This record gives sequence, C-alpha cells and structure tokens, in this order.
Amino acid sequence: MQLEPIQVNNLSVSYQGKPAIQHINLTVQPGAITGIIGPNGAGKSTLLKGIMELVKRDSGQVTMGEQDIKSLRKNIAYVEQRSAIDLTFPITVEEVVLLGTYPKLGLFRRPRKKEWQKVAESLEKVQMTEFSKRQIGELSGGQLQRVFIARALAQDADIIFLDEPFVGIDMTSEKVIIDLLKELKNMGKLIMIVHHDLHKVVEYFDELIILNRELVASGPISQSFTTENMRKAYGSTMGDIVIKGVSD
Repeated sequence: MQLEPIQVNNLSVSYQGKPAIQHINLTVQPGAITGIIGPNGAGKSTLLKGIMELVKRDSGQVTMGEQDIKSLRKNIAYVEQRSAIDLTFPITVEEVVLLGTYPKLGLFRRPRKKEWQKVAESLEKVQMTEFSKRQIGELSGGQLQRVFIARALAQDADIIFLDEPFVGIDMTSEKVIIDLLKELKNMGKLIMIVHHDLHKVVEYFDELIILNRELVASGPISQSFTTENMRKAYGSTMGDIVIKGVSD
C-alpha cells in the first residue's frame, strides 16, 4: 500500500493551562525517517502524543490523505519512553511482542499459530530469540528497547512512532534498531523518532522537525539542519558547540 504523507494542521496542546506546543503545521513523509529534536521541555513527546490524540488537543487536525489519523490507530505502532514502562509487571519477552498482534486480531480472538509465528520472526529480526521466556525486568535497557521494536514489527504497522528509543542503550542495540528502521523506511513506512543526540542527526534521519514549543523548521536534513535553526531552537544553551553535519 502506498502511504500518503501525514498532514499536521494548527496543532496545539496544553498541560494544566500551560502551552506545551503551539500552532504546529507540518508534513511528515512516508518512506523516510523523520527526527524530532529540540531542547528539554520543547514539546517533542507531546507532538507525537498530540498527533495520535493520546493527549487532548487545544486545536488542530491530523490527516493522512482523506482520513483522520484517529481512524488509522491500528496501523500505528508506538514505542514510548522506557521510563514509562512498569518493569515489575510479570510478562515475558514473547508475551510483550505478542501484544503487537492484538490490534489486528480483533476483540475475542485468541492468538493462534500465525500470531506466535509472527512473534518468533520479530524476535529473530531484533536478535532477541534466546531471551523469549525472560521476564522483561531481567533485560538491559538496550535489550528491552529491542523487544519494543519487535512488538512494533509484530504489529505490521505502516506508521511507527518512537519516543527517545536510543536513550541509555548499548551501541549494539542502537545499531540493530537503526538498521531495522532503515529497512522499514525502504519498504515505504513512515517513521518518526524523538531524538536527543544531535551528532547522529545526519546519519539517522532523512527529514527533521526542529521544535521549541513552536515549530522552528521542518523538511529534508539538508535544508532544516542549519546553524541558524539550531540557534533559534536551542538559544544560548548551545554556546559554540560544533555539530557534525550541520549545513550552513
């Protein structure tokens, strides 16, 4: 299926009366990995949640082609921040990945051989097969993140949103994940990643959204990732940092 771009129109979200993001207008392209960067408190996670309507919007509409994004929920895989996960919950690695098959399973159907096959394939892709029976609390940060990526793979979603997937994980896991995401991008999927490491921007992303409560810039890396835009977003906190790959 050929995906349409996601169109975000006039999206604003507040928390307890304080604006988190304001009047965001942008287009997110399929067949690309789009990074979302900006200083702490810039509203990066809120943007993802606002697009999916996981938080109440003050204003705005998000569409994909003719459809409201809400009607495409089953086709969105969302990997939230690791800090939002209860690691004491008694669930195994393979059970977490199985959850990815539920949106398409329907309400009262039980997972069958086909779903478990999907779980096995997804775990193999993230190189976590041998950990399938482990409880999630026994995993390292990088292993856990790979399991969440496997859950997204099991979902077979065309739209993948990830919130800071590379925070506090080992280099091996990071490489496994980014290689997989690039593979999915080449299959035409639409991928958005909230990210904090500015030095990896050029290596990881095709498109960029720079945010500081309002939209600073968005578009292809070569046009959006400039010193001027970084200064606008990060202000004096940047000092004289030299960032690899910034276009001037």
